[in-house]
Amino acid sequence: MGNLEMDGGIKIYLREIGKTPLLTREEEVELAERIKKGDREARAHMIKANLRLVVKIAQDYANYGLPLLDLISEGNIGLMKAVERFDPNKGGKLSTYAAWWIKQSIKRALANQSKTIRLPVHMVDKISKMRRVAMVLSEELGREPTDEELADEIGIDRAKLSHLKSAALRPASLDAPISEDDTTEFGEIIGDERAQTPLELLSHKNMHMQLDDLLAVLDERERKIIDARFGLNGQKPKTLEEVGQEFGVTRERIRQLQNIALRKLRRALQKKEDPGPKPVRGTKKSRKKASTTEGEVTEETESESDVETEMLSDFEEEHEEALA
Repeated sequence: MGNLEMDGGIKIYLREIGKTPLLTREEEVELAERIKKGDREARAHMIKANLRLVVKIAQDYANYGLPLLDLISEGNIGLMKAVERFDPNKGGKLSTYAAWWIKQSIKRALANQSKTIRLPVHMVDKISKMRRVAMVLSEELGREPTDEELADEIGIDRAKLSHLKSAALRPASLDAPISEDDTTEFGEIIGDERAQTPLELLSHKNMHMQLDDLLAVLDERERKIIDARFGLNGQKPKTLEEVGQEFGVTRERIRQLQNIALRKLRRALQKKEDPGPKPVRGTKKSRKKASTTEGEVTEETESESDVETEMLSDFEEEHEEALA
């Protein structure tokens, strides 16, 4: 464990587990027999006596995406499984048997947690081998090995090596510092491509203001229907059936009210785009009316309510089949 850079927490942990002496072969056999009978103290003793093995194995998987303490914790889970399944009558040593369980537990944790995209355990094994070979070659050559040298040493072609290297890349946290000597985090220097520019924000705000002005021509029920059908309130657009249930009417009635509201909005939009005088049937209709008192001819403009009634009547005529 000489190459392991240990922080204070790991040093304390090593000091604690070092207080339990290693077991002899006879002690392993005795404890295993007691464990089979359900002796919890024997199980705890055997686990404590082999915790140093977990640390040694966990060191081999350091810098793979999980902190060393997390690797040790996962390895301890594998050790517990090994202790429960160990059978000394088969002739093997606990350390040999437990090493397999410890490695499997650590590799599975790495596959599950160190990647955004989950890696199969066999890929973790291959990546681990690639890194070990690369370290050995670096020491022998005094430099980083080329892809060709590394592929030849492992016994694979360069295409497979490239695949392993791609799979070995780990995503960096946006909260992580960009270097050990810099407190600047990745999130501070990486732009958000989805972020809106000030001009886009202003345009978005103006669009909402214009939409609110248009919707002002609708009554409260019509506005609620348009909001619900088109998701203008920030919610997911609803079906005619869903809106009908909210208002206690049929889906066809909601369709009619929606079409009437849309017709109002179209007329309001046309008026905004072309505010000048424009003769439209039913909007500026005048008729001559004989005065019953002086016999004079006067002009009377239809009231706003009469115009709206005629407008809706026009709409019903145009959409007679849809509203039937």
